[in-house]
Amino acid sequence: MLQKRDLHECHSLYNLMIDPVVYPYVRYKCQSYEEYLFITKQLIAQEEQKTCISRTILNEMGHPIGTIDLYNIVNNTGFLATWIGTPYFGKGYNQRAKESFLAELFLEHQIETVFMKIRTQNIRSKKAVEKLAYVKLANDTNQEVYQSINHTQQIYDLYHVERVGFLESSEDMQHVVAT
Repeated sequence: MLQKRDLHECHSLYNLMIDPVVYPYVRYKCQSYEEYLFITKQLIAQEEQKTCISRTILNEMGHPIGTIDLYNIVNNTGFLATWIGTPYFGKGYNQRAKESFLAELFLEHQIETVFMKIRTQNIRSKKAVEKLAYVKLANDTNQEVYQSINHTQQIYDLYHVERVGFLESSEDMQHVVAT
């Protein structure tokens, strides 16, 4: 469901990203395909420098449908950014992509904490993230980070996933599936 970023998928992803329903919530707002290609090249280079981890989300047919990134990686923490194209809304891709990506982050990259900043008016993303048992609202518990993302005005709610909580939740989910 996830693969390392590849320049060959940029055209498909760019066409999904420019949808007016998706575009306002995308981290890298590109005005042209060429700019999107340039940004993707930068993300690939940043991953080699270990300052970000970026993956393409694929559907069952192996077609690119969105992206998921961990950026601003410092001291085993980072910020998560995800977007999925409109035709794939409401089909469970967001949850599966997050679970797969978080498993990779916590098990292969030794990330300890993943933060998510979600615009207060982005109801779709807030509902999606609040369905995940291992995600916690962190507006009050991580005041320093919360203040840093809302330094001029309150635009974002802050959520976080801790390595231990995710791994415990994953064990609980596997136990339920096994019984």
